[in-house]
Amino acid sequence: MISACPVNLFTTLLLGLKVTSVISCLFPASWHFSLSPVVLPRFLLPSFRQLLLLGLLAGVMGLLYLLLVTGKGQYSWLREDRHLHTRLGRVPDMEATDTNNPNLNYGLVVDCGSSGSRVFVYTWPRHNGNPHELLDIKQMRDKNRKPVVMKIKPGISEYASTPDKASDYISPLLSFAAQHIPKNKHQETPLYILCTAGMRVLPESQQEALLEDLRTDIPVNFNFLFSDSHVEVISGKQEGVYAWIGINFVLGRFNHVEDEHEAVVEVQVPGSDQQETLVRKRTAGVLDMGGVSTQIAYEVPKTVSFASPQQEEIAKNLLAEFNLGCDAHRTEHVYRVYVSTFLGFGGNAARQRYEENLISTTQIRNKLLGQHQGESADSPILDPCLPADLQDEVGPQEQRVHLRGTGDFDRCRLLLQPFLNHTNDTNTSLNGVYQPPIDFTNSQFYGFSEFYYCTEDVLRMGGDYNSSKYSNAAKSYCATQWKTLKERFDRGLYASHADQHRLKYQCFKSAWMYEVLHSGFAFPAVYENLRTALLVYDKEVQWTLGAILYRTRFLPLRDIPQESLKGSHSHWHHSFSFMNNHYLFLACFLVVVLSILLYLLRLRRIHKRSTLLHSASGSVQWLEEGLGSPDLTVTL
Repeated sequence: MISACPVNLFTTLLLGLKVTSVISCLFPASWHFSLSPVVLPRFLLPSFRQLLLLGLLAGVMGLLYLLLVTGKGQYSWLREDRHLHTRLGRVPDMEATDTNNPNLNYGLVVDCGSSGSRVFVYTWPRHNGNPHELLDIKQMRDKNRKPVVMKIKPGISEYASTPDKASDYISPLLSFAAQHIPKNKHQETPLYILCTAGMRVLPESQQEALLEDLRTDIPVNFNFLFSDSHVEVISGKQEGVYAWIGINFVLGRFNHVEDEHEAVVEVQVPGSDQQETLVRKRTAGVLDMGGVSTQIAYEVPKTVSFASPQQEEIAKNLLAEFNLGCDAHRTEHVYRVYVSTFLGFGGNAARQRYEENLISTTQIRNKLLGQHQGESADSPILDPCLPADLQDEVGPQEQRVHLRGTGDFDRCRLLLQPFLNHTNDTNTSLNGVYQPPIDFTNSQFYGFSEFYYCTEDVLRMGGDYNSSKYSNAAKSYCATQWKTLKERFDRGLYASHADQHRLKYQCFKSAWMYEVLHSGFAFPAVYENLRTALLVYDKEVQWTLGAILYRTRFLPLRDIPQESLKGSHSHWHHSFSFMNNHYLFLACFLVVVLSILLYLLRLRRIHKRSTLLHSASGSVQWLEEGLGSPDLTVTL
C-alpha cells in the first residue's frame, strides 16, 4: 500500500506539469518558462496567503475588464477610442501597399468618363469571417505612397466610329495596373470597366459595339477576372449611388457596432413584408454641384407616401434599394437611397442660362422701347450678380451686351429663383422633380465641388455651414468694389487655387448655391448639419470606391464558415455573437481561474499528507479521507 504513495505523488506532479504547460500556451512566447521537478512542487503548492492574493488579482482584472471594455461610464473612453481608430483607419493609412502579403486581394475599376478614362487599383485583406462586416477596401499605394491611378485622354466615346480600337485604347491602363499587382494574383483580381456620361449620349448601337470589342479582346490580352457583365454603361442613378456608398464607407457609417457617441436612425427595411424596423448608424447625404449638373443623394430610412400614381412611378426611377452585405437573408446592410441629377443646374450652366435670358430680355425691351441699353460700355445693363463696378461683356459678337455689376446679393437671389423651375407641388425640388421628405432634425449632409468652392475659395468659410454667416459674407463680398477684390487677390488673400474667374463669378455662384440649397432642396435656413468639403479625411473619394465595394460584396462568402451563416438565420438577435460577447468571455475567464485555484488547493492537501508520511520514523496510521475504514498498519 505504501508503494502507491510515490506513484500518486509522481502522477500528481505530471498532471501539474501538464496544466502548467497548457496555461503557458495562453501567454506570449516571451512569457514561457520551464520548471525543474525540484522547483515544480513549490510553485504548485503556494501558501494560503498566496492563493488569496492570486484570487484577488483575478477579481481585479475582471473588474478592470468590465470598466474599461464594457463600461458605459467615464471609462468608456477606451471603447470610444477603439471605434474612432476603426472609423478613421481606412483612409488616413498612407503606407505603401505590401505586395508580398499573400492574404492581400486586389481589384480594378476603370472609370470611362467623357473627357478621359482612369484606372483605380484597390486592395483589401482577407475577410475576417464576420458576416456583419464588409470588406476593408483601400486604394492601393505604390512604394512612394502615392495612389496607384493612371489617366488617359480622350474619352472612350471618341472611338464611336472605330469601335475595334476600344481595347487598344484601354490596354495602357490595364498594363499599368498589371505592373503593380503580383502576377500570381492576376487570375483572382476582378476587373470592372464602367462607362459614364460620355457613353450615355451615344446611340445604343455604338455603345454596344464599343463594349463588345472590350468583352472580346481583354480576356485574350489580360488574365484578370473579367466577364461580360464586368463592362457596361452605368446610369446617372448608379453613379450617384456608388458615390453615396463610397463616402459613407469612408465615414464608417456601414459599421453598425453599437456606439453611444454615434447618431442613429430608425430604418424600415425595404422589401420586408413585416416592415421590420431596426436601429443603426445614421448615414450621410451627399450634395454635389459641378459646372454642368447638380446632384443630391441620401438615404430614405422609412417608407414614403405618394401624392399620385404618377409621382409613385417617377419615384421608382429615383429610389435605389440594395443590399451591401454578403448574406442576402440579412437586413442590416439593406439601404434605400434617393438619387437625382439635374443637368443644367451646375454653377457654370446656370450662369450661362442667366446670361442668355439677360440677352434676350434686353433685346426685346430695346426693340419695344426703342432703346439701346447694354449695347455699349457707356450704357451697360446693371447686373446685381456681379461685384460692384465690375465691367463685363456677354453673348456672341452680333448680340454683345455690356454689363456693370452692382453687387446686390439679395437682389441676385430673387432674380435666380425662377431658374430653379420650382413648383408648388408637395415633395418636389428643382425642376419639379420628386424628392422624398428629409428629416432635417436627424440628418447630416456633405457638400462637395461648388458647395465647397463657394464657401471656401474667397469667403474662407469651408467646413460647417451656417446660412446666416454665409449670406452675410456673400453680401459683403458682392458689395466690395472690383478694384479692391483684385488687390486682395494680388496679395494672396484667397485660396491658392482661386483664380480671376472665381473672383468674377463668386457673387453669382454664392447666390445660386444658396438658392439651390434653401429654395430648391428646401433645406431650412437654421440647418446646422451640412459640412462643405473638398476631401473626406484628407482624401478625394471617387465613386469607383463605392462601385467596387458593391460589386465585390459577395466575395466574403469565400472566407465565412458555413456554420456562421447558418447560425445567422436563427431567431437570435443579429447583434449577439459568442465571439464578441464580453460577458461570456469574462465568465469563461473566471471559471478557468477558479478551476486553477481549486486544483492548486487539492495539490496543497496532497502535499501536506505526503510531508507527514515522509516525516514519520516508524509506523504511521493512514486514514482514507471521507471513509470510515479501520486503522491500517503501514511498515516503511
